[in-house]
Amino acid sequence: MSNESVRIDKWLWAARFFKTRSMATDAVDSGRIKLNGDKVKPARGVKLGDRVDVDNGSTEWEVVVKELSDVRRAASFAQALYEETGESVEKRARAAEDRRYFREPGADMKGRPTKRDRRLISRSQS
Repeated sequence: MSNESVRIDKWLWAARFFKTRSMATDAVDSGRIKLNGDKVKPARGVKLGDRVDVDNGSTEWEVVVKELSDVRRAASFAQALYEETGESVEKRARAAEDRRYFREPGADMKGRPTKRDRRLISRSQS
């Protein structure tokens, strides 16, 4: 794309950080996306070389914008839109290692625990 900037919510969706554009917009509105260290609104433009901090709820990235696009294409194309910083790669690797060895007790459960889940939790704590 030859434009000088693209809306940040469109870029996040095109780069496949979020499944839908509305999810990307909600993340920007809630402050989980930072552009060059600042909280922004969904209509803010992303330019080449900008640093974007992305927290999609399960993973955090720090990336530098290499290409601009407001169209969602194949994953290989989406990965060419950004470059992850070295610090971000190390942080994600450490977090994955921590999750592997130190699992949260309720990490596998979705929502409110059932009676069976509560029994399993109480047995593991004893």
